[in-house]
Amino acid sequence: MKQSIGSIQKTKNNRKLTMITAYDALFAKLFDEKVDFILVGDSLNMSFAGKPDTLSATLEQMIYHTNAVCSGAKNTFIICDMPFGTYTNELDALNNSVKVFQQTNANAVKIEGGSSKAHIVKHLTQNSIAVVGHIGLMPQNFRSEGGYKVKGKDEANIETLIQDAKDIEKAGAFCIVVEGVKEDAAELITKAVDVPVIGIGAGIKVDGQVLVWSDMLGFFEDFKPKFVREYLNGASLVKDAVDSYVKDVENLSFPSDKEKY
Repeated sequence: MKQSIGSIQKTKNNRKLTMITAYDALFAKLFDEKVDFILVGDSLNMSFAGKPDTLSATLEQMIYHTNAVCSGAKNTFIICDMPFGTYTNELDALNNSVKVFQQTNANAVKIEGGSSKAHIVKHLTQNSIAVVGHIGLMPQNFRSEGGYKVKGKDEANIETLIQDAKDIEKAGAFCIVVEGVKEDAAELITKAVDVPVIGIGAGIKVDGQVLVWSDMLGFFEDFKPKFVREYLNGASLVKDAVDSYVKDVENLSFPSDKEKY
């Protein structure tokens, strides 16, 4: 049964939450009811579309893939990542989020940004759009920051991150993703707010974890982030299977008598 926002918030200090990305109905169906959330991440631009970063993902792409995921995972809480440039001001953020809610069955949207985006979060939540926040390392800032920079390395940055979390919580975010943050800093952030904090590359002292499915299942081979644990050697398994198929076709063992009409 799909969780409500209320039931998700009650997990704070009671049990760990799990989130995984998905971009299509096939994998979403495999993940359905296995995890607490499925995130239709703009990471699809890298793992699905072969782009070097997430920035060129469009709202149309996100809506298309969110629809596919909702078709496959009918019993899991679905979150749609709002892509770069779609929430630069309150009006655009609301109009674009309304499109997501009208055209898909997503339960929430996710936006990157802390205190500077609190007014956006507030405007969305006041208009019946559920929001997941995202602070710390923010992939949509990749170019402006000159790369992916780990956060929470000094006291000043930690204080900034804590304030970011408090401000978007106050604005109405019911959950916060904290990415690429030192574990001690992530722990302080988690203790500073009453909403669940989901970590990625942020250690274990948070309320839950999120991973990109193609990373955790070993399908993405271009690089492996330090924080990823592979639970399956997916790429090798697929390559071996395709090799076997080619071999069977070449030696005439496929199709067999049982596989003919």
